[in-house]
Amino acid sequence: MPSRQISVDGRTWRVYPSGFITQSVADEFSLIFVSRDDNGREVRLTRYTPRNTRAREQALAEMTDDDIVRLFYMSQPSARAPEAGYQA
Repeated sequence: MPSRQISVDGRTWRVYPSGFITQSVADEFSLIFVSRDDNGREVRLTRYTPRNTRAREQALAEMTDDDIVRLFYMSQPSARAPEAGYQA
């Protein structure tokens, strides 16, 4: 799966489109942000509506780094996200 790399506040994050399907699959995708350091791994998620294409990988490729950083600041920890494997 294609990914992008961004830096936020001096920390490197890999960004991946999620394979998780929601009821809004035609309009809404998820992005997974993953960062690894000496303390382990941190995962954050956010959902967004792409402006142009409706293909997840292409939508991620079309975004600027600034667009992705803005989405990062709207992301939340993955602890209760179904995209990260959470089950009720």
